[in-house]
Amino acid sequence: MLDYDKEAEAYDASRGGEARAEAAADAVLGLIPDRPGRLLDLACGTGIVTRRLAAARPALQVTGADRAHAMARRAAARLPGAITLADSRRLPFPDATFDAVTTVWLLHLIADTGEVRAIVAECARVLRPGGVYVTTVDKAAAHDVGSDIDAVLAPRPRRPAPDASEHVTAHAAVNGLLPAGQSAFAGLGQGRSPRSTIADLRRGWFTALRPGDPRAEEFAERLATLPDQDRHRPDPHFTLRAFRKPTAG
Repeated sequence: MLDYDKEAEAYDASRGGEARAEAAADAVLGLIPDRPGRLLDLACGTGIVTRRLAAARPALQVTGADRAHAMARRAAARLPGAITLADSRRLPFPDATFDAVTTVWLLHLIADTGEVRAIVAECARVLRPGGVYVTTVDKAAAHDVGSDIDAVLAPRPRRPAPDASEHVTAHAAVNGLLPAGQSAFAGLGQGRSPRSTIADLRRGWFTALRPGDPRAEEFAERLATLPDQDRHRPDPHFTLRAFRKPTAG
């Protein structure tokens, strides 16, 4: 996993900035009932999406949480008094605290299946009956847009997707959460170019190809032969799934 304390300074600029944040927030809000309550944005990062959730729903009391200090500091500058440090596997909140919980771009980072289960269980625990849990799923697959870059990278080793939709749905069911809809949004500004993909390979963004792995350099050499080295291919499309905690009876 990347060191998100080190990534914090350049995180927004390298992940689509405000345009992507707006698209993500709009899609999340489309899955959350528009009524007063409390929302937890878990793994909120720099708060670029969290701030938009709060601004769009003034009747919601929005809390952001992240375990990376540098990320939380940036989020706190955007939403003073609303950000806390927290480990997503052991949340510092009582049962049934929130009417909505979101994990946008979190589960794909967790290599251990047991930890993914623990995170979903914690999100279910802090939800009130009738509350909604919204999460991104299938993130890696979102970047496969049928481009020439994808064709070069097709044979690369891949780890099993920890955020595969079917697995997340199963984890949710174990914790009593029922499917409640889905949505999608474009990762605006995140379409790959050959040159940017080479840089990502060399910095370890492809988790099954660590920096210095000879195979990473082989893929880099093939990518370097593609035309239009700085032309970005189509943006990825991310998927959101929503799950509802049933009310008593």
